[in-house]
Amino acid sequence: MKKSASLLALLAVSLISFEPMAQTIDPKLFGAMKWRLVGPARGGRALAVAGSVQRPSEFYFGATGGGVWKTADAGKTWLPVSDGFFGTGSVGAL
Repeated sequence: MKKSASLLALLAVSLISFEPMAQTIDPKLFGAMKWRLVGPARGGRALAVAGSVQRPSEFYFGATGGGVWKTADAGKTWLPVSDGFFGTGSVGAL
């Protein structure tokens, strides 16, 4: 009992004295950026992404509810590559 009380006290003191290290990033660095859709409209959340240095415009992504998708033009167009092959739509790794 005494040991667990000591550990609890040590944890409380360490949490009180913990100061997260903040990173300062100049907002001007992102001033010219604009949001745009770069993936399939029905793909959902992406859980897995893969690409290759040898083919810099080719990417694959696995969606939680939309199978595996592929682009060969750096995201301008996406094609489903898993339709009809998987028994489940959710993809967690590529």
